[in-house]
Amino acid sequence: MNLLSILQVSASGLTAERTRLQTVSSNIANANTTRTEEGGPYLRKMPVYKAAPAQESFGDLMADKLRKPVVVDVVEDQRPPEQVYDPGHPDADPETGLVLMPNVNVVEEMVDMMSASRAYESNVTAISATKNMLLKALEIGR
Repeated sequence: MNLLSILQVSASGLTAERTRLQTVSSNIANANTTRTEEGGPYLRKMPVYKAAPAQESFGDLMADKLRKPVVVDVVEDQRPPEQVYDPGHPDADPETGLVLMPNVNVVEEMVDMMSASRAYESNVTAISATKNMLLKALEIGR
């Protein structure tokens, strides 16, 4: 594996983890949203990733990156919304007093955020180490 392939893998990891962090932060921000434009409570969102083989030439790598994103889609979690008894809530069912709350577990989202943050930091460290290796290789030629 050449050094440009290492940079490619780390760069795609940065893109994927950035999208994951954005999705998690959106989920946390909407953890109490009971009414959306689509109707009903907010549904937790999750990114869907696509594995792609590393390209050999720099030109193929650039062309491939311009065509194909790492994150293919962001889908809604299919778990049903929680039902909470709160008869005073404006969105409560008048007969039962139940409110449909988002299927977002804030603790789960915080764990995902910490995991994505650490993975992002790891990719930055890998890029930095690769850059340092390239610089040292250039110094050998002097």
